[in-house]
Amino acid sequence: MKFNRMFAFVFVLALSLNLYAQNQEMTVEEWQNEMDKNRAKVTSLQKEIETLNSDISNLNNQLSKMQSYEDCMDDAYAMVGAKKAEVDNFRKAVNELEGKIRRKEGPKADRQKDLDALKANKISALPEFYDRVHNQMQKMLNDWVEETAKVESDNNYTVVKGDCLWYIARRKEFYGNGFAWPKIYQANRNQIKNPDLIYPQQVFTIPALTADEKEKYDKLRSNYKPAPVQ
Repeated sequence: MKFNRMFAFVFVLALSLNLYAQNQEMTVEEWQNEMDKNRAKVTSLQKEIETLNSDISNLNNQLSKMQSYEDCMDDAYAMVGAKKAEVDNFRKAVNELEGKIRRKEGPKADRQKDLDALKANKISALPEFYDRVHNQMQKMLNDWVEETAKVESDNNYTVVKGDCLWYIARRKEFYGNGFAWPKIYQANRNQIKNPDLIYPQQVFTIPALTADEKEKYDKLRSNYKPAPVQ
């Protein structure tokens, strides 16, 4: 308020001095009109200052609420025994899995295992995640009708949506081992330009593994150690 009064006083004083310098050339009526205009300007400026002060007050209130929200979230994280970095990693995992479910990247059973792992994490109890993980994503999985894989013979396989070479190699009627996928890739190089990209309705030849190949891929599987869950 002191700032407002000082600003108004200085403004009026400056105007008065300016008018005083010109008073010899102005009539009383002209002088009065000029003073009225200056008073109106001062009033307008005071209103603008009041508006700015009100905006500053509102911004301070919003900042205070934001700080309170952050404190509240820290308390919530502590209740589930998690730190912010762990919550960020969990959020990333939820987003990635939801994307896979939406794109129907099968097998569906594997996506269900992934979702069950998220549900088992205490972080899923946080308000941000609970409904999404325990209800929405589960409903998406329940509504997912997985195409039935078509095995034409012992040596041929027709790709369905959600397949990849790893999943095909892992099928029990073939190798039962996802690490053997390069065998399928090499046998179908005429159709597969990129091993990460195969398409529904492609028909692949599934050659038998030699004893040495089976031993090699079994060893790869037995030595594999998955990355630790964050």
